[in-house]
Amino acid sequence: MPSLGEIAREWGRIGCIGFGGPPAHVSLFRGLCVTRRGWLSEHQFERALAATNILPGPASTQLAIYCAWRLRGGVGALIGGLAFILPGLVLILALSVLFLSGSPPLWVRGAGMGAGAAVAAVAVRAGLGVAVPIWRRSSDSRRPRVLLYALAGALAAATTGPWLVLVLLGCGALELTWRGLAAGAVSLNTWGLLATVAAPGGTGALAWTAFKVGALAFGGGFVIVPLMQSDAVNTYHWMTHAQFLNAVALGQVTPGPVTQTVAAVGYSAGGLPGGLLAALVAFAPSFSFILFGAARFERMLENKRVSTFLEGAAPAASGAIIGSAIPLAGALSETWQYALLALSAVVLLGLRRSVVLTLLAAGALGAAAGLLGAPISH
Repeated sequence: MPSLGEIAREWGRIGCIGFGGPPAHVSLFRGLCVTRRGWLSEHQFERALAATNILPGPASTQLAIYCAWRLRGGVGALIGGLAFILPGLVLILALSVLFLSGSPPLWVRGAGMGAGAAVAAVAVRAGLGVAVPIWRRSSDSRRPRVLLYALAGALAAATTGPWLVLVLLGCGALELTWRGLAAGAVSLNTWGLLATVAAPGGTGALAWTAFKVGALAFGGGFVIVPLMQSDAVNTYHWMTHAQFLNAVALGQVTPGPVTQTVAAVGYSAGGLPGGLLAALVAFAPSFSFILFGAARFERMLENKRVSTFLEGAAPAASGAIIGSAIPLAGALSETWQYALLALSAVVLLGLRRSVVLTLLAAGALGAAAGLLGAPISH
């Protein structure tokens, strides 16, 4: 078994090189824990992956914490989880200072507008990445319901903003009812309904937004985007639409979990203390799920109600990710950004190129556009 120092080093290394989101993180942890070091068997790793995928919140972060817990208990979980999260968190806060400050240089504003222009295409790519496997493994008789849940999630993300969580939970409850398993599932749904109660302003509002991001995101990291956008831009006015697009782009081009995008939102709301608070609150549920519930994961995997609930919530989440592209695209302010969005859509959806490289290229084109005199918003 590895020492605590070895966990800190190896998990930190993955936190530094983990570009590409959950698929890349899963591959890196499988290579480390199963293939190279033999710390976990293939069966143990697959069970860990299955368990963390049915929990709300950032699955790859929870996988990192769980693997460390299996190897060195609670202390290992804390060290491994922090080592995985901190590199990307430090980087995204540093970039937030550059891109989200009051008056960044012209080329920085252009780069932010360029990368932000591509975000809507990234959302569609991420949503399809979740939706297609769900569709393929669904039976013909279940596919109409899958389509209904996805459409409900897409409409909610595009129009209702703060009520998206209710739609996700409602789709899960509907699937439970359809299967005749609704009895006994009230506690899960009640907890979710309580989590949609309006929060007070200021620090309380930031903590509440971060909690929703960390504890109520089903179906992949990008579903946090519609959960954050309404609070950050429309309700509490911590950011402009352009700044929010910048924050999402920063979350994509930095290593580690996409959930750390909330740190950029927190920075806009309250500077570096706000960014750190948002990250602390958003990641706290992931640590709590593992530290207090990991011993029960095997039973959770066999729980029919849990898996059935997610069979309704996950398609709705995939639809929400795709639906978030509508307000993201609507937030663009200049004609040249729409041209860049179209180009990014071709590169990401048609040519299937890397998200990180596409965003960096879009940022470079935006910086060049700003320096050449293209309209740049403030």
